[in-house]
Amino acid sequence: MLSRMPAGSGEIFDVSQERIRLMHFTWIAFFITFYVWFNMAPLATTMLDDVGGEGGWLTKDHIKILAICNVALTIPARIFVGALLDRFGPRRVFSALLIVMAFPTFAFAFGNSFVQLLIARLLLSIIGAGFVIGIRMISQWFPPSMIGRAEGLYAGWGNFGSAWAAMTLPWIALSVFGSYDDGWRYAMALNGSVSLIYGFIYFFAVRDVPVGTEFVGTDKVGPMTMTSRFGVAQYLVWSIPVMGALGLLAWRVSRIDVDGEPIISQGLLWLIYGGLTLVYLAHVVKTLQVNIPYLRAGVAGAEKYSFGSVAALNTTYFANFGAELAVVSMLPAFFEGTFTVSPEKAGLVASSFAFVNLVARPLGGLVSDSLPNRKWVMVAYMGGIAPGFLAMSFIGSTWPLWVAIALTIMTSVFVQGAQGATYAIIPMVSRHQTGQVAGMVGAYGNVGAVVYLVVLSLVSEQTFFLLLAGGSLFSVVFCAIFLENPEGSFDEDYGAADDEVAESQGAAAN
Repeated sequence: MLSRMPAGSGEIFDVSQERIRLMHFTWIAFFITFYVWFNMAPLATTMLDDVGGEGGWLTKDHIKILAICNVALTIPARIFVGALLDRFGPRRVFSALLIVMAFPTFAFAFGNSFVQLLIARLLLSIIGAGFVIGIRMISQWFPPSMIGRAEGLYAGWGNFGSAWAAMTLPWIALSVFGSYDDGWRYAMALNGSVSLIYGFIYFFAVRDVPVGTEFVGTDKVGPMTMTSRFGVAQYLVWSIPVMGALGLLAWRVSRIDVDGEPIISQGLLWLIYGGLTLVYLAHVVKTLQVNIPYLRAGVAGAEKYSFGSVAALNTTYFANFGAELAVVSMLPAFFEGTFTVSPEKAGLVASSFAFVNLVARPLGGLVSDSLPNRKWVMVAYMGGIAPGFLAMSFIGSTWPLWVAIALTIMTSVFVQGAQGATYAIIPMVSRHQTGQVAGMVGAYGNVGAVVYLVVLSLVSEQTFFLLLAGGSLFSVVFCAIFLENPEGSFDEDYGAADDEVAESQGAAAN
């Protein structure tokens, strides 16, 4: 049997407990992944000044392409990393990710051609998958009654890594390394060194599960196992948008010209479409190979779950995290153009949307822990997003600026609280496949960002906000119908569920 732990609500900051120390080690690991992932944006203009301009080899169009590449492989990486951590455990996978991703960071920092920067940035986008690893790790140390606030604190504080990069990297380039000329390179190299060093620290500082507890995972790295044929069909259908988002990214890049020529030719674009189609077909074959024998053998009761809940959470993260990434990218320009303020003031005002993450996301997890039904907390948070974005679609130059800021913050509280509520449910959908569930839902957040950003390039800001409101309303309806409240989601004792899964897997192996 698993070792049992008490779960007083005040224990979340009690570092004398091993699980609390582990939570802090883990959010710092996630923080570093975002610190590295978003290291280009605050140094982009410095890079242009140093190696761009007249006679240089870097242009503004190159920066646009690199920004798109920065999210390109995050979508498939979250799904693949989710499968890896269910097989090998979060400690090894998180450590390996931090260590390996340091090298493309170094390659980008000292790149001397656009092609080198392009390849390095594509590889570096994989580090965005680090988020799902901690979700699995935290879920193995905290009981259901505390899972929401623990996951919310992990995600909310870890997300701040992107803001920390914006706040510190330009200062490091100028103040620590003396100038912006080449200083940006050493600032990024230092950024990568932090990831490399902490990867080793994390490996030796934590363990996957408490003493006396067995790690319950999967036997192989592969697609998710379903508990019904209908679930298999749903899984395959919901896998299509993941590939579609990559195709959409390729299409968007093909619309960008460099030196008068598209960066991706029409012929290459069709090759990419064909390759994505083949990857999806291979995924279908592998899914059927894994699931058909699994279903024929009979699914143990402890392993049964509804894929409808996974699909519902896909819609929530598409509509909340996807919206956050899209909104953060356009708010500074929106405020600057609407209220005719300086770029510095517009950036400061717009940062309020992301800064709320430090409190709002943990609060969403806490509310999910505190109220009697996690499903309806999820529905309520998603329902609160819609009127916020609807109201933002009416923001105009005649509004007092403070009213627009207040509305932005209120909307952000619901957007990021909904993210906390989402990941308060995920660890209890399928405990032995938490990594894969978190990976798929997390990937849908990036799918949402890609879709919303592409839409933003085609419509007005007012229409964009209306579409964000519509996405959240769709999720409200979908969750109300298909999301199931997890059984035992407020238990003080988390051991029984893992024991049942471990016993059923052992019986199947025998």
